[in-house]
Amino acid sequence: MKHAGEFASLLTAMFWTITALAFEASSKRIGSRIVNLLRLFVGFFCLSIFCWIYRGYLLPVDATGRTWFYLIISGLIGFTFGDLCLFQAFVLIGARISMLLMALAPIFTAVIGWMILGETMTVKSVTGMAITIAGIAMVVLKRPEQKEENATSGNVKLSYPVWGILLGIGGALGQAIGLVLSKFGMHGYDPFASAQIRVLAGISGFCILFTVWGLWRRTYHSFSNKKAMGQLSLGAFFGPFLGVSFSLLAVQLTSTGIAATIMAMVPVLIIPPSVILFKEKVTIKEIIGAIMAVGGVALFFL
Repeated sequence: MKHAGEFASLLTAMFWTITALAFEASSKRIGSRIVNLLRLFVGFFCLSIFCWIYRGYLLPVDATGRTWFYLIISGLIGFTFGDLCLFQAFVLIGARISMLLMALAPIFTAVIGWMILGETMTVKSVTGMAITIAGIAMVVLKRPEQKEENATSGNVKLSYPVWGILLGIGGALGQAIGLVLSKFGMHGYDPFASAQIRVLAGISGFCILFTVWGLWRRTYHSFSNKKAMGQLSLGAFFGPFLGVSFSLLAVQLTSTGIAATIMAMVPVLIIPPSVILFKEKVTIKEIIGAIMAVGGVALFFL
């Protein structure tokens, strides 16, 4: 199928949009760190059942030592380090600026893919990346609500703590490195089984952190919140299961830079359900940004 990798990337963005909405709701009920860990457990369960039916293996026992090595590192960097940085950035600088910084992931991915995998980017692809990122930036980045006499676009960046900005960049860098290492480690191996290894590595990393943080008692009590568990399960199905699996399938079928750019459209795709479900108002700038982002993605299909 022509452009199969690009379509897989677009599906991944859609899955992650559903995931973001579900995890946002559950995080408000039981906390983001607990959601972060439990989503991986649910995702790993779904992946294991699927692989058992699809491949005949409950666990990725047929993976080579090389595959295990690189995918474990990918999972630790992408899930544990990247998500830890991103969620802490949410606390320090808010979701809006954090999501904007996550738009750096495609740039990081393309550069790392060029350095490690020897991938090349055409002028059309680079142009599409630039338009998509610009569109995402228009949607996510807004002026402060407080009206200040001397407020400028520069003050927006300077008004946030340096550590928050660095953590946001760390989240984008973790996602980019994890994606490149996934492609390097899979080397033709099944993407769903590869996702199993990555998710298992992420679970291991968070289990260590939860022990250090002393969060196990609080995690246990969170199971009594049935509504949060339902929202978490929905998010885990579309995130660690379908989202991660299709993201790995995407990087197998197309370059990591193009895949990461299309998958970075989540801030744009999340606008319609936010308007319908949460009755949020959409500005003209956000509409223009969405059109630009879609136009940038369209370049990959021409």
